[in-house]
Amino acid sequence: MNAIVTEKKVGILLLNLGTPDDPSTRSVRRYLKQFLLDYRVIDLSWAARQALVRFIIAPFRAPQSAKLYKDLWTENGSPIKIFGYSVKEKLQAKLGNDYVVSLGMRYQNPSIESALDELKKSNVRKIVVFPLFPQYASASTGSALEEAMTMLAKWQTIPELHFMDAYFDHPRMIEVFANNARKMGLENYDHFLFSFHGIPQRQLVKADCNNYCLQKENCCAELNTQNVHCYSAQCHATAKAIANQLGLSTDQYSIGFQSRLGRAKWTEPFTPDVLKDLYNKGKKRLMVFSPSFVADCLETTIEIGDEYKEDFLEWGGERLDLVESLNDQDEWIDAIHDLLETHL
Repeated sequence: MNAIVTEKKVGILLLNLGTPDDPSTRSVRRYLKQFLLDYRVIDLSWAARQALVRFIIAPFRAPQSAKLYKDLWTENGSPIKIFGYSVKEKLQAKLGNDYVVSLGMRYQNPSIESALDELKKSNVRKIVVFPLFPQYASASTGSALEEAMTMLAKWQTIPELHFMDAYFDHPRMIEVFANNARKMGLENYDHFLFSFHGIPQRQLVKADCNNYCLQKENCCAELNTQNVHCYSAQCHATAKAIANQLGLSTDQYSIGFQSRLGRAKWTEPFTPDVLKDLYNKGKKRLMVFSPSFVADCLETTIEIGDEYKEDFLEWGGERLDLVESLNDQDEWIDAIHDLLETHL
């Protein structure tokens, strides 16, 4: 290979969902509009989506969400952004000077466009796009990848591109989640709950090319060639992998889906319903994982760690503890490096 070409660097583009720039109602409203007007997130007609988001959801939800973001916010800002930058810096240090690592958020800042501009200025010869979503969903990974491709399409010279596949059961990632749970003492809990972010069921069906989705009960429980690209099936596979790593039997853990929005049918069962059912069955000490997120955020720290916990304790439960996400742990950086290795 030409020596000039080999001197060029490889770019690593880390992608995550995003966060408001600050916890003010105005900023949260702006974030919600950008997020929910994405046709991959709310997959209604353009007119219906505009009316729903601009005149119903954003005006009424923004003040309430802003209060929650204020509870989440630290003196250094939003956790998802703080951890994102830390992962970027640690991965850069691990990879060395032959690589350039950048971070882009699908919504708000730092934008995917600005992250790609950083790589462009470094004159990279290849870009590996790494979505920080272990399971593939059109509304998360799909949207972020589409935005990256839209921005790249504007370049006069498009470099070699590699896209990281879903890594929902990658052993190194699973091990980090499992180790975080072990630190809490498994013996302190009588049941383990895996809570994943939900999506509308119609999005599962749209992604199904085999007429398999929701055609039979528990179609997502076991991963196979027909559902390998199904978000729900990948979530079940993640939960099963962590449970196996911890030596849990099938009756020791449950799976739920959280953060439902609107009246449409979403992935089931709903986490609040699972919690109530577990309490009614006499389970009083719960450990809760949220493995659709690699960094703690509103949905983990506030929704699970505060709101679900408060409900469970009010019913009479003794404890509900959230397992720390991967955040910027060194073991997670090692896992990312391991995942990237085949593309470098």
